[in-house]
Amino acid sequence: MVVDDDVLGPISYLIVEFPGSGMTGAGFEELLGLVERGVIRVLDLRFVSRGGDGSIVAVELADLDLDGGFDVAVFEGVSAGLLDESDLDDAKEAIAPGSSAGIVIFENRWATGLVQGLRAGGAELVAAGYIPHAELVASLDATEV
Repeated sequence: MVVDDDVLGPISYLIVEFPGSGMTGAGFEELLGLVERGVIRVLDLRFVSRGGDGSIVAVELADLDLDGGFDVAVFEGVSAGLLDESDLDDAKEAIAPGSSAGIVIFENRWATGLVQGLRAGGAELVAAGYIPHAELVASLDATEV
């Protein structure tokens, strides 16, 4: 099936915490691989740091020191303008004081053909979401006998 450029796959976000601001670059190569394979399209990528007082500040890619690991400069300028200050304030509740985090909004490109097929049949994708891992594990633990 040919994918129409006007059709978007579901849009998702991830907040990845780096405890104690210990960012090594691990995982960034996989993120780049997902983009290169067309599985996802990164729409916005921001890094933040949460101070011990609970404040949150944006961190520029150029300011990240990954000790010679993966060069995050490949993500420089990735911004559709979807993330604003209110989103950063909302994200701070998920980030421990003294830690840093990456916030990524991405399109699930693997699903664009599915969305296009559904639309051709008159359907519309009206919601998408994730179940947080902690809730999934708690639910699975509760069902164990």
